[in-house]
Amino acid sequence: MDTAAIRRDFPLYESENSGVIYMDNACQTLRPKQVIEAINEYYCKYPACGGRSIHRLATMVSMKIDESREKIASFIGCKPTEIIFTKNCTESLNLAAKGYPYRKGGAVLTTDVEHNSNHVPWMNRRHTYVKTPASGIFDFEEYQRSLKKDVAVVSMVHTNNVTGTTIPAREIIETAHDNGSLVILDGAQSTPHQRVNVKKLDVDMFAFSLHKMLGPSGVGVFYAKEEILAEMEPIIGGGGGVGVSDYNSVKLLPPPEKFESGLLNYSGIIGSGAAVDYLTKIGIDEIAAHESSLNKYITSKLKDIDEINILGPEDAEKRSGIFSFNIRGMDSHDIAMICDEIAMIAIRSGMHCAHPYFISRKINGSARASLYLYNTKEECKKFVETIEYVVKTFSG
Repeated sequence: MDTAAIRRDFPLYESENSGVIYMDNACQTLRPKQVIEAINEYYCKYPACGGRSIHRLATMVSMKIDESREKIASFIGCKPTEIIFTKNCTESLNLAAKGYPYRKGGAVLTTDVEHNSNHVPWMNRRHTYVKTPASGIFDFEEYQRSLKKDVAVVSMVHTNNVTGTTIPAREIIETAHDNGSLVILDGAQSTPHQRVNVKKLDVDMFAFSLHKMLGPSGVGVFYAKEEILAEMEPIIGGGGGVGVSDYNSVKLLPPPEKFESGLLNYSGIIGSGAAVDYLTKIGIDEIAAHESSLNKYITSKLKDIDEINILGPEDAEKRSGIFSFNIRGMDSHDIAMICDEIAMIAIRSGMHCAHPYFISRKINGSARASLYLYNTKEECKKFVETIEYVVKTFSG
């Protein structure tokens, strides 16, 4: 993979902030010029409403939205009619939690390390958890013990945003289906970094955000099997999702339209198609190998420093492109601020919207470096040197 050529596609590296080492990709990725150009093309060439008016500008918008839907469907291996556009993964997971008529009194089973977006929407339902061991590796035997007959739905993070570990999704789904349970996966951290095929997984519902995979902010995707969508009700109703209504009744359009009421983020959806094109051209497998190589380098240099504690498994191959850590005697926000101030390294700090993970383990957050296709070995070397300096200078 030609990282130097890839970096030329990203305007940040040609701006006044060109010296920034961006390692906050699990939060949000950078956008290449191809995505930005696709967004601008909408505003400059056909800035109209899709799916409503029939003039040429509106028709062009509708065609471009259809193209993006087809590209995203192909990217995850499903039909375009099974793709619903939302504003982010959080909205998609809320739709999954609140739009389907799960059996009355049935429980939801999640892991104990979920992002708030797959934790909070289930708070009004009986909720059980699969406990994660100190290693951070999913305990399949614990899962089997937790999968009681009363579990109506299993909803789990596919790849964890703190530890970078990925659950054995196919085996989890097979076991859940044998139990009569539906399965939802939070794919926010998996879709940008590994090959996902929802049909091969046989997952019932799947959610992710484009802003974590080179796409614009404000675009999420919700996938569900056709038979699931037929039973679901939208959590937002209004223009664009209605076939006809009178004073006493409403007839909704079929999916996906019935779930996409209101004016959509047209420019964002069109830009999302360009993002998928970009990732497809480079290759997800190549991206995953690149991230893993960089994480292995960082881990090899920092894992034996006594003052550093790595969250999750020590083996970098099991952590994708995520390196979450703490330094003895330091607050994670201080680590991130020092990295930014002395080396222009941008990393995340805090609880990463996974509060139950940290609170249950009595950990006050962590610093997190997360890697992507445009990061380089030289940047990782600078990161390692900076963390070594921070340990030497500030660790108590």
